[in-house]
Amino acid sequence: MTSKSEFLKRPIEHVDITRDSVVPIVEAMGQMAYSARDLHRAATIYDRMLRDRDCGIILCLAGSLISAGLKRVFADMIRSHMVDAIVSTGANIVDQDFFEALGFKHWMAEDRFKYGLDDEKLRELHIDRIYDTLIDEDELRVCDETTRKIADSLEPRPYSSREFVAEMGKYLAETGAKTGASIVLEAYREEVPIFCPAFSDCSAGFGLVAHQAARHGKPKVSLDSAKDFYELTRLKVKNESTGLFMIGGGTPKNFAQDIVVAAEVLGHDVPMHKYAIQITVADVRDGALSGSTLKEASSWGKVDTTYEQMVYCEATIAVPLIVGYAYHKRGWEGRTSRGWSSALDRDQV
Repeated sequence: MTSKSEFLKRPIEHVDITRDSVVPIVEAMGQMAYSARDLHRAATIYDRMLRDRDCGIILCLAGSLISAGLKRVFADMIRSHMVDAIVSTGANIVDQDFFEALGFKHWMAEDRFKYGLDDEKLRELHIDRIYDTLIDEDELRVCDETTRKIADSLEPRPYSSREFVAEMGKYLAETGAKTGASIVLEAYREEVPIFCPAFSDCSAGFGLVAHQAARHGKPKVSLDSAKDFYELTRLKVKNESTGLFMIGGGTPKNFAQDIVVAAEVLGHDVPMHKYAIQITVADVRDGALSGSTLKEASSWGKVDTTYEQMVYCEATIAVPLIVGYAYHKRGWEGRTSRGWSSALDRDQV
């Protein structure tokens, strides 16, 4: 009989952008055409963001990025103060990053799995598939249970997702992360707030459902998405000059763009996001948010068009090149943590 070990053999390896410089190749792409030139311009805009000491940089993560091998890139961005706040899907933060920090892995699937012919067998073995990546479902249940354990330990009240993710980081700091790089842990250490506007749509949701069901009407931990929105809006008001580095689209993209309008609703005359980069493979023609251009966002009063660039490319190709370029250009040196997490905790923004 087939066993899990026959499928879960080769772990996903996370790319290390700090090791080798991609500056020469990205600069050469600037003399090419099509997406190569777009990618080069995006890389130079990100470098400009980092050199602009007034700019608060917001990283947006959508899609399965950590499971695909980009975890170390984002962890290194946090360590090097190349990002000041993160807006993400819950899956990237909980099911993938926190999951690996608990000691679990994502696995490479053989090419035949891409076509779905073995999915029934995978289901029988409690193995989940993301295109060409495999995950042990039983290990995901441990991740679910850990989020419930964290919820059970907290004072029963409404929390922003930022507050709850910080508690996850605290848990890893106190119990010891089982991996050398964790977005959740590094963000906790560097006081980089992580917002997950649709937080229940991931393993944290299962843990919170179990937590609330067990309370039987007693006070419980809950998530307040409006508090998320208000907290990130307060950061925009405090730090008017902002730049967006968006990977994928969806809720993280809209959430981060909308804080300009939210600040105006609160009576603050704040500028649009000064810088904006989006990496996507979505098409603009269907009217969906993920493919809407940054120029379109300007019509809503969200993004300035002086320093904006769409890059139509799959993230695992574009991200190491853009971030690797900015890392080795060293424009981030001298940047320090803005301490936004503790400032929000102290209600100082």
